[in-house]
Amino acid sequence: MSFNLRGAWAIYQRELMRAFRTAFQSLLAPVITTSLYFIVFGSAIGGRMPAIDGVEYGAFIIPGLLMLTLLGETTNNSSFGIYMPRFTGTIYELLSAPVGVSETLIGFVGAAATKSLILAGIILGTATFFVDFEIKYPLLAAGYIMLVAASFSLFGFILGIWADSFEKLGIIPLLILTPLTFLGGTFYSLDMLPEPWDAIALANPIAFLVSGLRWTFYGVSDVSIGLSLGLTLGFLAVCTITIAYIFKTGWRLRE
Repeated sequence: MSFNLRGAWAIYQRELMRAFRTAFQSLLAPVITTSLYFIVFGSAIGGRMPAIDGVEYGAFIIPGLLMLTLLGETTNNSSFGIYMPRFTGTIYELLSAPVGVSETLIGFVGAAATKSLILAGIILGTATFFVDFEIKYPLLAAGYIMLVAASFSLFGFILGIWADSFEKLGIIPLLILTPLTFLGGTFYSLDMLPEPWDAIALANPIAFLVSGLRWTFYGVSDVSIGLSLGLTLGFLAVCTITIAYIFKTGWRLRE
């Protein structure tokens, strides 16, 4: 079967419009939350913190806050986007439509990446009101944000298929992703941790994502950018293979 461009475009539009219909939850709420973090950590605490790796503390935490918001919003949006069709039974319309796994993933992931770039732009615009900063590698930063968004959109897709209740839908983003992001160097450099906590922190995969994004901003990071990029690409591949298997077997889709 040839690639169904119209089908992929229809899924992309539907997912993107759903975000705009819930603009307060999808766009405004994360900006308000990020602004509060800047006020508390960037202004109140940041004024008393020394520069980290030559970067002002208020600017240093921007990539971490951006990653904190992106991971939560991308995962939640994607998981909810596939869970609701399963919950209402309209998933069978998608399964019976002349679209394959590639069109479905391109539609969902493309919408997630677009929403992430819009959200990142809004958050960075908000950050300019609180701290002065410059992005050293803007194109690499945009590409890395899209890569992370695509990976966690696929992860959220898997989560939405796995969950059989609204409670399970929120367990992993709330109890796993958010704590790991806070402990992944969002507000500090891993080099600031004493032994053995600096080594233990490297067991947190989110630390590599935060560090990779921080490198695209300022050219400094706790781990190699190559390692961060490789880990992200590996996670993307695993999620893609998992979803292909789910569609092939119909696990939880046809129940």
